[in-house]
Amino acid sequence: MSNTFVWVDIPVADLDRAIRFYSAVVGRPVGRIGGPGFNFGLFEHQGGEVGGCLIEPEEGVAPSLTGPLVYIAAEGRLDAAIAAAQANGGKVLKAKHSIAPNGFRAIIADTEGNRVALHSMTA
Repeated sequence: MSNTFVWVDIPVADLDRAIRFYSAVVGRPVGRIGGPGFNFGLFEHQGGEVGGCLIEPEEGVAPSLTGPLVYIAAEGRLDAAIAAAQANGGKVLKAKHSIAPNGFRAIIADTEGNRVALHSMTA
C-alpha cells in the first residue's frame, strides 16, 4: 500500500451531531453504522483510499484540540467547507492560509472538541 496512514478514528461526544457536522463539511453523507455494542459514523471511501470514522470514545479516549491534526479533503470547495463548518456549530481556529507548495488549509474546531484541518490544493 502506498499510503503511510490507512485509517483515522475521530472521537466524538455526540455521534448524531458529529455525523450532521461532518456530512455538511465534507459535502457528502457520513453513514451511520451500528450493531450490538458498537456505533460509528463512516466516511465514504473506496478501494485503497485512506478512510476513517467517527467513534464514540472508549475509556481513555476523548475529543481533543491538542492531539494529532487530521487533514480532511475539501478539494475545490475549501471556502464552502469552512462556511459549512461555521454554519453547523464549528469554529475557525486558523483562517484559510497557504501552506505552499502543499496548497491551502484552514484549521477548525468541530462540534465535538476536535481540531481538524480542511485542505485543498487550490484556494
